[in-house]
Amino acid sequence: MKDLLLTIAKGLVDDPNAVTVEQEESAEDGTIVLHLHVAEEDMGRVIGKQGRIAKAMRTVMRAAATRQDVKVSVEID
Repeated sequence: MKDLLLTIAKGLVDDPNAVTVEQEESAEDGTIVLHLHVAEEDMGRVIGKQGRIAKAMRTVMRAAATRQDVKVSVEID
């Protein structure tokens, strides 16, 4: 899951070396929370106009998580 998000994000930004993903598992319902960190100047590229790119990334991640029988949430920091 983490690798998929890294691949997607690195394709969108100008500085792929600044992209990092931290994984945290929620104890309550087993949801995996992925925190995506990008360079400040690339934040707009990852979020997109009206959040469309961020929403699309979350949709892709949810679909991939469903195939592995887990729940995932993506936070963009």
